[in-house]
Amino acid sequence: MPEQPRKNRIARHPFWQADKPYLHHQNISDVRFRLLGYVMAFLAGGINAGGFFAVAAYTSHVTGALSHAADGAFEGEWLAAWTALAGVVCFVLGAAHANWTVLWAKRQRFRSGYGLSMWLEAVYLLLFGLLGAAMAEIDAAVRLTLLFLCFIMGMHNTVMTVLSGGAIRSTHMTGTATDLGIELSKVLYYSRKHHPRLPDVRVNRPKMKLFLGLMAAFVAGGVVGAWGYRQIGYRFTLPMSALLFVFGAGSVGYDVRIRIKWLLQRRRH
Repeated sequence: MPEQPRKNRIARHPFWQADKPYLHHQNISDVRFRLLGYVMAFLAGGINAGGFFAVAAYTSHVTGALSHAADGAFEGEWLAAWTALAGVVCFVLGAAHANWTVLWAKRQRFRSGYGLSMWLEAVYLLLFGLLGAAMAEIDAAVRLTLLFLCFIMGMHNTVMTVLSGGAIRSTHMTGTATDLGIELSKVLYYSRKHHPRLPDVRVNRPKMKLFLGLMAAFVAGGVVGAWGYRQIGYRFTLPMSALLFVFGAGSVGYDVRIRIKWLLQRRRH
């Protein structure tokens, strides 16, 4: 009997590493996608709160940094004003670096752009812990570590923003609270079945659950980050970095396996 043709097997890879560079149409009701968002928000809260005890500033709060720069300029405290502005610039550069990594990976036909960005952030977070512990007593060094942490937070926010098509911003709880309020207004609005002449307004309940979960995860991460810094100092960055490595490992490992398989096939032919 002739051999039956094999069914094409679909290569399994991490759900956030689809063929598209940006997952604009990712279903937020996907449990795995929501889990990743919660973990990234948890890490953002932990890094932000732990960073506050380390450098006396919330490094993810760009709005607050700009307000601080304006206040410093008005009061004539130019060092504080320029430091706040430099923090915003570093946040922007971190965001650009993270997205550049995703775009570069796409150009190279890698599917691990987001995973690579997570790995880079994990490495930088470890460096922040080492530098902070070594130079905690030097005032100028504290400012440098503050700027470095702003850079890291810019990277962290960008990964989920790009991955979700702007639906999730893991460090930007102001925007998350605003989106939650928008969905809440739809709940309180008149239903069309009771008022046929009014426009129909649909409530996106999965979105509401997502936003509530993100805010809860951010707060929980903040508690853990503050406790971690109080207990072990700058070493609190170790478990945070480990989580980033774990979540990036699947996609990076997938690319490595594909490349090894491709190289072996080339040698055979």
